Amino acid sequence: MTEALAAPALDQLFRQARSRNAWKAETLPDATWRNLYDLVKFGPTSANVLPARFVFVTTPEGKARLAPHLSETNAEKSLVAPAIVIIGYDLHFAEKIPQLFPHNPGAKDWFAAPEVAQTTAFRNGTLQGAYLILAARALGLDAGPMSGFDNAGVDKEFFDGTMIKSNFVCALGHGVDEPFPRLPRLSFDEACKIV
Repeated sequence: MTEALAAPALDQLFRQARSRNAWKAETLPDATWRNLYDLVKFGPTSANVLPARFVFVTTPEGKARLAPHLSETNAEKSLVAPAIVIIGYDLHFAEKIPQLFPHNPGAKDWFAAPEVAQTTAFRNGTLQGAYLILAARALGLDAGPMSGFDNAGVDKEFFDGTMIKSNFVCALGHGVDEPFPRLPRLSFDEACKIV
């Protein structure tokens, strides 16, 4: 039976973890991002579809390509981070189903309708983006997820000629800011029902 994580691990992943807005100016090795993905890939998705595609923008050249597509506030606070990852989702994810769901390779046909592919890719790619944040925290990194960017511009710059669409971006590294007080959360009774 799986045991609950100890309180310090829950603090690191959830209770004490905060979105960051300022970053230690450092370069982290590419192995950092490989190790991160090697955790993320194990997060569950529908029929193991794994539609997320990640672009780790770490170089000055890559950041120069991304910067014009970030909101001014997000560019200012994020470009010093060791990485800004673009979390995208591949609308042609079903082509990988024979590899990822080998006991039923014909399952790729479940996603033939464009609206089913869109919903499945976006939902499961978003889950994988959330796993990325939690995996980063588990590895001792901080995360700064953002929605303030030009999706069409990012898609043209980084995914042109593909069926990959950007979902959100997330700065990764070691935060140096003093986070503002935690914002309120909804109580169980406000957000949940047991039926």
